[in-house]
Amino acid sequence: MPATNPYQQYKEQAIMTMTPGELVVQLFEGCSKKLNTAVYHIENGNVEKAEEELYKAQRIVNYLNASLDRRIDISSNLAALYDYFVRMIVKAKIRMDKNIINEIIPMIDGLGDSFREAEKIVHRK
Repeated sequence: MPATNPYQQYKEQAIMTMTPGELVVQLFEGCSKKLNTAVYHIENGNVEKAEEELYKAQRIVNYLNASLDRRIDISSNLAALYDYFVRMIVKAKIRMDKNIINEIIPMIDGLGDSFREAEKIVHRK
């Protein structure tokens, strides 16, 4: 039986006990981190690592898009924004252009901040 990593167990437990809002905030933070790491790798000429990070960021955005409740009006606006993010990530991946990534990072950070504030308001009540 393989030894279990206590840190990995802690991380998994933390994720399992998050509210949906907290999870969305974590996804935005993870996406931003992946994009910033991709910029770092592009600047250092490590195309393979940059592609890897961009792929992970793209998967996060696709997950956020897939998890939208389409019955809520704002979902169509968020879906359009997520589609834009995916198009820009793909474009950045093809061109290995950090400027494209740097253009969307503040938008992703801003959206994450908005969800963080909404989560605080919800749990304040």
